Amino acid sequence: MTLAEKIRYLREVEGSLRGLDRPMTQHELLKAIKAETGGSISQSYLSQIEGGKRPHMTQSTRTLLAKFFKVHPGFLVDDPEGYHTELTSDLRTTEGQLDVWLLQGSERFAADREVSDVLIKLAREKNTRSCVLLLGESLNTPGLGDRLFEALRPEPVAPATRRMLRESAPLLSTKRTALATKEEKPRRRT
Repeated sequence: MTLAEKIRYLREVEGSLRGLDRPMTQHELLKAIKAETGGSISQSYLSQIEGGKRPHMTQSTRTLLAKFFKVHPGFLVDDPEGYHTELTSDLRTTEGQLDVWLLQGSERFAADREVSDVLIKLAREKNTRSCVLLLGESLNTPGLGDRLFEALRPEPVAPATRRMLRESAPLLSTKRTALATKEEKPRRRT
């Protein structure tokens, strides 16, 4: 991935994170950088970087953009020729793929702001995979989802969410009962 592609990608992600449902424009980016960091970059300079006319940027610009986007400054360079992300460990690849999938999902569900925000928060977590596994385990306990939701968000729950939780609780309870009954059967000695 080139530096230009990375900057365009970061503008897209930042727009999504800020609830714009689209990439930030260069003008919006420069305005946000000024407001949030106090630093500045000219629009023509940014345009040259994104257009590939400037394959490198100054150290101060790299540091400013890295600070704003919350990425390592070393990310803001062209990837070396022959560089492949699949050279990373399987776990890191899974983690990265999961984060990308969650960010894409947040864009797909932009109309449902709550779901979109949760997907973004999940993607930002350091160990996304563990968070997803924790969610899976909590769904294995009948009624836990309802109890947690009521404890953490005491305000009224949308009817569709309440109906979904009610419908899934008996199914999980039936599965758990079947498993418990199966385990309780005495074993025959041979």
